[in-house]
Amino acid sequence: MLQRIVEFLVKTIGTMGYPGILFLMALESSFFPFPSEVVVPPAGYLASRGEMNLWLVIAAGIGGSLLGAIFNYWLAMRFGRPFFEKYGRYLLVSHSSLQKADLFFERHGHISTFIGRLLPGIRQYISLPAGLTRMNFPLFCVFTALGAGIWVTVLALLGFWFGRNQKLLLSYLHKASLGLVVGSLVLVVLYVVFRSKRIRVP
Repeated sequence: MLQRIVEFLVKTIGTMGYPGILFLMALESSFFPFPSEVVVPPAGYLASRGEMNLWLVIAAGIGGSLLGAIFNYWLAMRFGRPFFEKYGRYLLVSHSSLQKADLFFERHGHISTFIGRLLPGIRQYISLPAGLTRMNFPLFCVFTALGAGIWVTVLALLGFWFGRNQKLLLSYLHKASLGLVVGSLVLVVLYVVFRSKRIRVP
């Protein structure tokens, strides 16, 4: 059964090509429940067979992730912000809470966006608070692309190296996800330490 699903995904990605990767990754990066693990690794496997270009696979994956993130950002900024400004007090979201969130993303939005793109279950939604707080848009795009780039590259390389062995691929996907979580925690600690030392400097 698993092998049939994999064959279907490989065939579908091969038929849709790079625009298909771009479109599906845009869905994955928005609020639609479409996992990137079923898009990029099959494309990486096709690249190992010479049917696709690995660098174009990665580029399409990053581009799609960025487009989906921008959609979420725009949605939160266009509709979420006015809603909370008007009705937030009924949902225990005060104007001062919004101001605090604005200040947080002004100071830490870059690291929050970058790390959020590396964490499963969060990467699709980190764009929403960024848009809600009107985070600097060019900065948002840069750090979204950086975080998404790491994840997409990992998926593409795992598909390239282990795409023929699904059990091995799933095992390494799990290890890669765990490694990114641990790496993100380390990065947060380093960031907090760096910020604290910087604040103490007269």
